[in-house]
Amino acid sequence: MEQVIFIVWRESVEVLLVVGILFTWLRTSAAGRRGLPWLWGGVAAGLALAVALALVLLGVSSWLSDAGQEWFQAIMALAACVLVVQMVYWMKRHGRSLRRELEDSAARQTNDSNWWGLLVLVMIAVAREGSETVVFLYGTIAGGGADHSDLQLAIAGVMGFVAALLTFWVLQLGGRLISWRRFFQLTETVLLLLAGSLLMSGLDHLISLEALPVIVDPVWDSSALLDANQGLGKVLADFAGYRAYPALSAVLIWVLYWIAAWRLLRRARAPSARSAAPLTAKA
Repeated sequence: MEQVIFIVWRESVEVLLVVGILFTWLRTSAAGRRGLPWLWGGVAAGLALAVALALVLLGVSSWLSDAGQEWFQAIMALAACVLVVQMVYWMKRHGRSLRRELEDSAARQTNDSNWWGLLVLVMIAVAREGSETVVFLYGTIAGGGADHSDLQLAIAGVMGFVAALLTFWVLQLGGRLISWRRFFQLTETVLLLLAGSLLMSGLDHLISLEALPVIVDPVWDSSALLDANQGLGKVLADFAGYRAYPALSAVLIWVLYWIAAWRLLRRARAPSARSAAPLTAKA
């Protein structure tokens, strides 16, 4: 449940940031205020697309055989891992200039009275975050959420969204408690840890399908020191991919993942920070 809360919280804050930037910019002029209904229409359309994706994933899963579901869950967990890393990389490269890019796009649509263009802009932005959330949640729940009921997962989602609203309000205070930059730095680290957990979940499925050779199984047995099913071990398993008795192939791929993620983030820091506008959304 902690993973569900974190994912919904983090992704909801990003959606609120995008919508907050556009809302703040639109309401500063009479012409912009005419676009506010289109802004909310884009939000609704983006959420509808994300819900549609969730229904498609659930439908596909229900049609598959047991082996098919195992393959599907493996693919979704690995896809979610890739999406998390891609999202962190994208925010590293574009986060500083996000406000400027959104405002420039909105200005072009407003100047041309292209309200449908504004709606599509917002729809794509919201649908992107919403779709990522759906994929992340499916990969997470398929990997270890079977112990929780649908009601518990729904409550966790609501808790994550409420936490996002509170976080957004705190961040809008102007950095007196925590800045947007610090927020993204902290959560990006947790997201990369979570991506490692999703990777290990997908590899577990592939090993059970005998699609991935184990080489040595297990490499070690640390269950006496740190049980992956309870306490700190369970937290590390959920958020970092810890296994008490892992296969050697999974360990090697996990190490390669962190090397690749480190190199990718170093590359993402290449654009000069001095040429980018700060990432803020004053209300």
